[in-house]
Amino acid sequence: MLDNHHKNLATFIHLSTFSKFIIPFGNFIGPIVLWSVNKNKSEFIDQHGKQAINFQISVLLYAIIIGTISVPFFIFKLIRGLDIIDFNGFHNFHINVGEPSALLYIGGGLGVLAVMAFIVELALIVKASLSARDGREFKFPLTINFLK
Repeated sequence: MLDNHHKNLATFIHLSTFSKFIIPFGNFIGPIVLWSVNKNKSEFIDQHGKQAINFQISVLLYAIIIGTISVPFFIFKLIRGLDIIDFNGFHNFHINVGEPSALLYIGGGLGVLAVMAFIVELALIVKASLSARDGREFKFPLTINFLK
């Protein structure tokens, strides 16, 4: 039977991922520390800790993939128009952006996709913490199970 302490620990494991806004890599450090210290207390805490860590690793992997795909589109756009900055003194300074290309639209679309994924990540973390608070199991979608 689950007591409130176990539910609270599982909830804080999920909520500790928000520490990434204060501490670099806090979204990994917080859940790993809380999970490793408390995983032997109950199977409920162990499962929620694994889910939180697996989700954060998966999100990092997906962000690296999206970044690796989108950055070359912006670089190719800049290389193609190297004369975008025309500096002839401070009184005659202007930037010529030129016509937007398909590469810029693709890269921008991937950027919008990254922002939407970030908002979905925040919503899923809140949903997982509420499930843990209520004593229910939660499985993050599209998560690769690194820890089983």
